[in-house]
Amino acid sequence: MAILVWVTTGVALWHFTVFLPDRWWAGIVGALIGAVIGAVITGALAQIAIGDSIGQTGIETVLFAVPGTALGLAVIWLIGVRQEAERLAEPA
Repeated sequence: MAILVWVTTGVALWHFTVFLPDRWWAGIVGALIGAVIGAVITGALAQIAIGDSIGQTGIETVLFAVPGTALGLAVIWLIGVRQEAERLAEPA
């Protein structure tokens, strides 16, 4: 159940990316993938660190996924910005 919570948290926070300029690597789908993967990674690491099983959920299960979602989105954003800068720097 915890995995479902992490994925749902990532998707819920991903919806707010529509308010940002589209500089995501692979577009909005790349942002979705980054949000979900980031949420699952930090959620799993935190769940393992406190010694809970994947079946145990609580409010902390949601809170563990929030920083990972932000980190995953940041990584995808930075990759997209870098690719855009490289594309603009190439001579025509």
